[in-house]
Amino acid sequence: MPVSDTSLASGTTHAAPAVAPRVATHAVGAATFSIILALSFCHLLNDMMQSLVPALYPILKSSYGLTFSQVGLITLAFQFTASMLQPVVGMYTDRRPQPYSLTAGICLTLLGLLLMARASTYPVILIAAMLIGMGSSIFHPEASRVARMAAGGRYGLA
Repeated sequence: MPVSDTSLASGTTHAAPAVAPRVATHAVGAATFSIILALSFCHLLNDMMQSLVPALYPILKSSYGLTFSQVGLITLAFQFTASMLQPVVGMYTDRRPQPYSLTAGICLTLLGLLLMARASTYPVILIAAMLIGMGSSIFHPEASRVARMAAGGRYGLA
C-alpha cells in the first residue's frame, strides 16, 4: 500500500511485515556454512602445501647430495616451527585476535615453498622449511577461532 502525505501526517503508515524467523535463520545458516566452507578450503591448501616438504625429501637428498642427518634437520626445522610455535601463537591470538593472520599464515607457507623451489644452498632449504612451519603455526590457531565463532554454538559443525 503506497504511503501518501495524508497518511504521514496522521501517523497511520503501515509497517512492513517482520522478516519470518525461518528466513533469518536460513540466511544465518548459509553465511555460517559459507564461512566454514571457505576456512576448510584454506585449511586444505595449507595442509597440502605442508605435506609437500616430506614429499620433497628424496629430490632434495639426491639433488643436493644431502645425508640422512641433513634431511632429519630439515624435518626438525619444519616440525619445530610448525608444532612448537603454534601454542605460542595461539596464546597470543587468544588475547589479541588477529584476523589477518589467516592470510599471513598462508602467505608464509607459500613463500617458504617458493623459496624451497629456488634454494641453492642447504641453509636456504632450512629457512624455507622453517617458513613453511611458521605459516602453518600462524594459520591454525586463528582458523580454529574463526571456525568456532562461525559455528554459532554448534561446535560440532566447526
